[in-house]
Amino acid sequence: MTSETGYGDFEFERRFYVRGLPDDLRDDPTPTLIVQSYFLAVDGYAMRLRVQADGIVLDPNADLDAARVLDAYADRFDFCALTVKGPEAGGTRYEAEREIDVHVGVEMMRRGGARIVKNRYSAWLGTDGWVVDVFAGCNRGLVIAECERGAPVTDLTIPAFCVTEVTGDRRFANETLAHAPFPTWQHVFAAELAAQGPRFASGFGTNTLASPLA
Repeated sequence: MTSETGYGDFEFERRFYVRGLPDDLRDDPTPTLIVQSYFLAVDGYAMRLRVQADGIVLDPNADLDAARVLDAYADRFDFCALTVKGPEAGGTRYEAEREIDVHVGVEMMRRGGARIVKNRYSAWLGTDGWVVDVFAGCNRGLVIAECERGAPVTDLTIPAFCVTEVTGDRRFANETLAHAPFPTWQHVFAAELAAQGPRFASGFGTNTLASPLA
């Protein structure tokens, strides 16, 4: 998404590991099905095609193949974009996006790229818009929450469902997950979290950790 606040083609977001779809997000009436294919993913640089459709919910525990999902819903996708990204630094990343014909995008994705598939849920929490991605297919079991703004994400109220921050952890970048799925290194991350405990970045102003709902 291109910033409209004078920052040009840059996105500003913070990302958090979540253990499951939060109750706060279950009321989203039209979660979005997203399939992404990465034609380049090296040293933080990425070139991605994304197709999406609203109102299609996958079983996050099913052993789904992204290619089969792409074929099954080819006639339901109503948006496609080609995006180029630069390396992330401090919650900021260059991102330039162009919408393209859906049919062309689907056919290109059938012919190449490393794919991921996920459902995206959205909600306003306080004054911020949040999305939670529930991954399926080879990344099943992974849930990531994102807060994105048109300027650096500072002085953030972090919802209680966020376990720990993964902003800047390239392992959780979508283009990395397309090549190194979460289940293949999940045990390493779990050991790190058990040893170090939750972490929230200190370079973004004041973090306010929201209390769980009663």
